[in-house]
Amino acid sequence: MEVAAQDRKDMSSARRMADALTRALDRLGIIQADRLGPTVDLAWPRVVTGFAIMSKQTADLAMVGIAVGTAGTAGLAFALGYWSIVVLLGLGLAGGTVSLVSQNYGGDRADRASLVVKQSVVVAVALSLPIMVGFAVFAEELIAILGADPEPLRHGTVYLLLITPAILFELLNLIASRTYTGVGDTFTEMVARSGGAVLNVVLSALFIFGFGMGVAGAALGTTLSTAAVMVILGWGMIGRSYGRLGMEPSPVPISRSTPLVEPAIIRQLLEVSAPEIGRRLAQGLVVFPLLWIAASFGPVVVTAFEVARRVRAMINSINWGMSLASSSLVGQHLGAGKETEAGGYGSDIISLSMIIYLFASAVVVVFAAPIAQVFVSGADELAVTTTFVVVSAISAVGLGLDGTASGALVGAGDTRLPFLASLVGRYVFAIPAAIAGLVTPLGILGIYFALVLESFIPGVINYGLFKTGRWKIVSRRYRPSASE
Repeated sequence: MEVAAQDRKDMSSARRMADALTRALDRLGIIQADRLGPTVDLAWPRVVTGFAIMSKQTADLAMVGIAVGTAGTAGLAFALGYWSIVVLLGLGLAGGTVSLVSQNYGGDRADRASLVVKQSVVVAVALSLPIMVGFAVFAEELIAILGADPEPLRHGTVYLLLITPAILFELLNLIASRTYTGVGDTFTEMVARSGGAVLNVVLSALFIFGFGMGVAGAALGTTLSTAAVMVILGWGMIGRSYGRLGMEPSPVPISRSTPLVEPAIIRQLLEVSAPEIGRRLAQGLVVFPLLWIAASFGPVVVTAFEVARRVRAMINSINWGMSLASSSLVGQHLGAGKETEAGGYGSDIISLSMIIYLFASAVVVVFAAPIAQVFVSGADELAVTTTFVVVSAISAVGLGLDGTASGALVGAGDTRLPFLASLVGRYVFAIPAAIAGLVTPLGILGIYFALVLESFIPGVINYGLFKTGRWKIVSRRYRPSASE
């Protein structure tokens, strides 16, 4: 009895604290009280999912560093550059999926949303197969072109070969995840994806340390765990129940009774997705010239650069929730014809995201040295890696602005100008800054500037695009009423 009474008292205290925080955020003009609940409900499972997924690659990097050393981490860095392209390609396609699913679902057209999902799967399979062939046939050449030394080349090639089957699994997982987000269910994907991330770390540790497989162990752990997630999410995507697990089958399941290929839906999907794919690829492709430039300074800098990218990616797991909440809530309200409320949600989510990012980045800056020690040990390596971690934390704030602002635009189906913003930030500003480090006394400072510019320039541009309100007009072409 006393324990139950204490539990109720604790829950009451927590509820009062949550209410006080809600009122404070409302008074400060950060986010309206009635918008905080739906935003948090959508965002927190995605943040947990993102943190878990980003942690698995970070853990792989740390374990390879312990078991193999700098040559292994440098090789893994080169290979992960290519893997990131696969993920970003999938995110771009899934961006079109969440936009069309959320607007159709919000407009009470679950049948059409289901057809969008099926066409997304068809396109994902079509995109995956040639990439898998390219990785399998040209793995060594792909790593070598980045200027890898012999040992990192060997390790990177092994990783790229063994990760090849996971390409299809990952793209299908992203389609499933964004479908659940588009219908307002981020819990189901959180359980599946977070469980897969834990499985990835366990398998990688077993293969790397238990069987002494080094980089190959990290690759196998990722491939097997990604396949497991595909099976779990696929079960719900065809409308099957998860029983008492708390997970839900998709309300827009893939059905065998609908056409395998629906050209009109595919055209609309590609129209929305193509610029978003371009924007995502622009984010990912910039890593290759940056890796090549980092390689000119040696494996230590390559490792420090990759550690910085992993740390920044973990901070950016906040965007996994905030950006997708922005896309989903903006898209759903637009689908229901509530443009003013859609704009209110977009603006409030951007403000809330900035507060969270500033806090998270400040924490990483304070603990930069201990974080760096997880990956490297030598004094010189530690000094370089610590500085890279600080720079990555600062640049993460720009990613926060870019992610939530572009998320609102994507939710409206406005993906073309965010794509151009990504190109400008990364190829007009970031790469020239890094090149300046090679040809001037700037040296490594050029890479620091590149990391900051590649996130802040697109962020500022996309925020400006959001403030214009043009995206509301664009969205009218993709609402359910437009197809009737």
